[in-house]
Amino acid sequence: MASKPGILTEWPWTCLGNFKYLILAPWVIQATYSFMMEDEAERDFSHFFIFPFLLTRMLHSQFWISLSRYRTAKGSNRIVDKSIEFEQVDRERNWDDQIIFNGILLYLLFMYIKEVHHLPVWRTNGVILTILLHTGPVEFIYYWLHRALHHHFLYSRYHSHHHSSIVTEPITSVIHPFAEHIAYFLLFGIPILTTMLTGTASIASFSGYITYIDFMNYMGHCNFELIPKWFFSMFPPLKFIMYTPSFHSLHHTQFRTNYSLFMPFYDYVYGTVDESSNFLYHTSLGRKEEAPHVVHLTHLTTPNSIYHLRLGFASLASRPHNSTWYLWLIWPITLWSTTVTWIYGRTFIVERNIFKHLKLQTWAIPKYSIQYYMKWQRESINNAIEEAILEAEDKGIKILSLGLLNQKEELNRNGEMYIRRHPQLKLKLVDGSSLVVAVVINSIPKGATRVILRGELSKVAYSIAFALCKGGIQISAVRQEEHKKLKERLGNTEAANNLVQYSESFVTKAWLVGDGLSEDEQSKALEGTIFIPFSQFPPKKMRKDCFYNNTPSMLAPKHLENIDSCENWLPRRVISAWRVAGIVHGLEDWNVHECGDMILNTEKIWEATIRHGFRPLTVSTLSSGPH
Repeated sequence: MASKPGILTEWPWTCLGNFKYLILAPWVIQATYSFMMEDEAERDFSHFFIFPFLLTRMLHSQFWISLSRYRTAKGSNRIVDKSIEFEQVDRERNWDDQIIFNGILLYLLFMYIKEVHHLPVWRTNGVILTILLHTGPVEFIYYWLHRALHHHFLYSRYHSHHHSSIVTEPITSVIHPFAEHIAYFLLFGIPILTTMLTGTASIASFSGYITYIDFMNYMGHCNFELIPKWFFSMFPPLKFIMYTPSFHSLHHTQFRTNYSLFMPFYDYVYGTVDESSNFLYHTSLGRKEEAPHVVHLTHLTTPNSIYHLRLGFASLASRPHNSTWYLWLIWPITLWSTTVTWIYGRTFIVERNIFKHLKLQTWAIPKYSIQYYMKWQRESINNAIEEAILEAEDKGIKILSLGLLNQKEELNRNGEMYIRRHPQLKLKLVDGSSLVVAVVINSIPKGATRVILRGELSKVAYSIAFALCKGGIQISAVRQEEHKKLKERLGNTEAANNLVQYSESFVTKAWLVGDGLSEDEQSKALEGTIFIPFSQFPPKKMRKDCFYNNTPSMLAPKHLENIDSCENWLPRRVISAWRVAGIVHGLEDWNVHECGDMILNTEKIWEATIRHGFRPLTVSTLSSGPH
């Protein structure tokens, strides 16, 4: 929002939310029906083509979003090092409004101007005329319009909304108030209307021109330089007729230079070229891929989870992962992406962060949760993890946290298998179990003397049970086989005296739960019970009269930079304890693996985590009522 919003700032359909696309429905239905039902001689492909063209614009936009986020996460050729936060993602959520507006205008043109009916696919004279009109009047008028928008009166009411983003993403290019978009569409309408009125319009001139505008807009707002040096060396005058991402980036950091649309010619003519344009261009091109200190290794969860990644849909990634109905509309794409990643896929960079002196990255292995339960997939998964470990070793990375990858311990014994295979590893593998144990223990309400434990037993579950029993808290396992396993693990120690058989008389409102918690078992809990997960996946919430804590996680400190997406189902700026553990290992420079059955001193790692600014989430008390 601009600092002093002027008239026509909001889009007319803002109140409709995700239903705003229904505005186009009548026109789309009418155009499709006419094309399908009319005689072949009367069919108008140019009318029918509008909707598919709008869809291709959406896909074009998403391509640039994903590419830009991937490249900036890698670090090569990055221009600006400042971070992107949730505020910017929320502000740029409505990037598709301009496509809807464009669709409305195209359908209205078809309704009221006969010259656009039955357009041919190509007319050479119309394409040439469009190029000339853009190069001449459009670029010239835009330059002076843009300078006018930087006058304090218009800037404070309109253009400051766009400049709120210092670090630009491709979609930043179309984030403007509604009134500003009206001005731009009038300007870009000059070539379109001229070709229509002169009878030289074609589908190619319309769609090609709009695609060119999209391409240049998105390319110019990437936060990485991608135009190679040979491009300008081959034909030096190109620098006057084609800008670069670094050229326009200076406009967002300096504000009073580099005003041109796509052709810097008028900046050179009127002396508004930033003096550091060439230096920043060459510096950005020469920037190498970053080698982080700590890498968090994760994987995809559900087929739709690929859209919730930071490289997927920005708006979805900025919210906790949940079921979204409209994703079912693109199930063919989901099926295709799932098949490709299932058959062939390599680990890829998802996110980069900075915390104090540490450079952090998140890598994703293209495997889904369901594959971890398939014995025939285990070798493939282990190979993918091993390749990622060896790649991290080659890059000189110090810490690699395994995160979600240890959801099935028999897969690789919490990473111990890789240490045995590669005893010369310099990087340290951290499964995060010690901090997870500490987080769960500190999530138990104060004053609790009894807890119920239910879920697939793991390294974390055994460690929690031992620590609680040793601390004098009684534990009861719901299932007999789990009780038996816990008893065998605790042995004849004094702590084993606090492990008791489950019965209805064992009353407590604190449940520690893992994978496999059933609806029937949840029904046994008392009203107001707090379900505290110790596994990596949250239980299904079946009781409205009970509390459900998040999976083990902590609130990130403010100086953990560049967090603009949610980690799976966790709230904003809340990150999993497995991921935090790797960061703390790096900060403390602990030169030790945390794999296999090893559990570090939980009090020590908890104290270090708190000291570095991570905070536990709000803990409910047993006297609290349900939300």
